[in-house]
Amino acid sequence: MRLAVPTDFEILDALADGKRNNAVNLSHELDKDRAYINTRLPMLADYGLVERVGPAPNSGLYEITKKGQIVLDHRDVYERDEDDFEGRVEAALE
Repeated sequence: MRLAVPTDFEILDALADGKRNNAVNLSHELDKDRAYINTRLPMLADYGLVERVGPAPNSGLYEITKKGQIVLDHRDVYERDEDDFEGRVEAALE
């Protein structure tokens, strides 16, 4: 898992309140380029950290997953570049 620091953690933190959000709102909230947020959200979804939610299949709404919350909770471990970050996340999921 290769995360863009600090942006990916900022996205996860913005979604940590449990509410759904889209790239437009996130880019405004985080003061980041919308196109960049639009590229990061699918990457975070590929890692299983966020998921696209409906009502429509292509609504552009995302919410944080349990795995995303665990990654956010272990941000300091990721930033210290410890060897087995992904293993630690997977163990926390069990």
